[in-house]
Amino acid sequence: MSSELYKSFLKKNPSRQERIDLGKSIRKQVVRSSIGQFDIESKRQSPIDILLSQAKTRIPEYVPIRHARMAVDPFAFFRGGAAIMAKDLSKMPSPSITVQLCGDMHVSNFGFFSTTEHQLVFGINDFDETLPGNFDWDLKRLIASAMIASQQLGQDHAYGEMIVRTIISAYRTSMHRYSTLSYIDLKRSYIDEKALVSAAARNAKPVSQIYLQKLVDKARKNNSQGLIGKLTESTPEGIRLINQPPLIEHPEFSQHGRKISELNDVGLNSYIQSLNPDRRYLLLRYKWIDWARKVVGVGSVGTGCWVMYFEGLDVNDPLFLQTKQAQKSVLASFFPDTQFQSEGERVVHGQCLIQGAPDLFLGFGKTAESDFYVRQLRDMKGGISVGNDGINAKVFPDFAKLFGWALANAHARSGDAAMIAGYCGKSEAMDDALVSFATAYSKQNEIDYDTYLKAIKAGKISCATENF
Repeated sequence: MSSELYKSFLKKNPSRQERIDLGKSIRKQVVRSSIGQFDIESKRQSPIDILLSQAKTRIPEYVPIRHARMAVDPFAFFRGGAAIMAKDLSKMPSPSITVQLCGDMHVSNFGFFSTTEHQLVFGINDFDETLPGNFDWDLKRLIASAMIASQQLGQDHAYGEMIVRTIISAYRTSMHRYSTLSYIDLKRSYIDEKALVSAAARNAKPVSQIYLQKLVDKARKNNSQGLIGKLTESTPEGIRLINQPPLIEHPEFSQHGRKISELNDVGLNSYIQSLNPDRRYLLLRYKWIDWARKVVGVGSVGTGCWVMYFEGLDVNDPLFLQTKQAQKSVLASFFPDTQFQSEGERVVHGQCLIQGAPDLFLGFGKTAESDFYVRQLRDMKGGISVGNDGINAKVFPDFAKLFGWALANAHARSGDAAMIAGYCGKSEAMDDALVSFATAYSKQNEIDYDTYLKAIKAGKISCATENF
């Protein structure tokens, strides 16, 4: 459907059923079985070339750390390969039903966060690549990650297929439910602690309920007070951020030779202007004490990320903010780019659409060297990991339901739930197609990972030898 026809349709204020029917009609243009097709084009761009291209825009000394973190296992490689998958998805059939995409949707990009009213909620927690685009892109990346994560847990294909089907089923069911809500009720619809506990009591195994409660309790304890002593140390001048090169350090000059102190002054003033007056007033009551550059994540390594330490009444009133550089989204080559004045504004806009009630200090800014966005470093935040102390094979099925629900919540609040529900339908037709896709893409990821390790061994990709 052309964009003009779509705009004309929306002006008519169509009913829920009409929007469901429109979603169904899109199946004629992009049949559901086709979105499960994954065929590698003969001239596919090398994943190594894509990663090397990304490295050109990153802090040079951090690039080997990024590559080392991606080399840990196939799932870590997938996490850092959002640009690789975006290129692959651009060659596939896709229904033109627009939502605000996460852009890097995988099972470790969910977690807990605090609303502005300090209520604990669950949802997507990474927005560096967010951009409006076709809803199935997020869904495909999520289920591919689930298949790869299942393999990482040592499970067979039948288990992985079960996890993928659970996610898609939860997504479809939740989308149909969200399509019945009024727009205002949908805006107020969060996966809060009460909803989580209630759903777990009805549908989750006892072991999953225990693990969920552990995550909730841990997230509640995550606050600025908890960072004192972990990220800071006492000095003759007072509390300061620790120095642990190369992961946490205090560089005097940027990679382009500018003084960091001057860039930070400009950046902070720019950020303050992005805040609503009440948030601006609150922040200005705090004194800026120290800042340090910090390496975070997998895919983000090499972009500028800073921790800022503030004090309010005294040292017992700390505030930690995190500044992250915002570069062009990996989706920008495939969907119309948004008309924002900076990439930081793009990220903040997308996060507000998807989360609805994001961080109290969420904002953006700009310096002569980069665009960036800002949020609290810890404010009841808690992530999801796979393996080790994270999700294991016993609890993964129950968390798969949660992942599908959370993605549906994000897409429903930023897109048209009825249209998506109409396209998805109530049968397992789309599920069958996407299982095929997840299976095929997990195999391609394995091939790409092997190619990646060979490139490291051959010296084509720089890779840190220490465990960072």
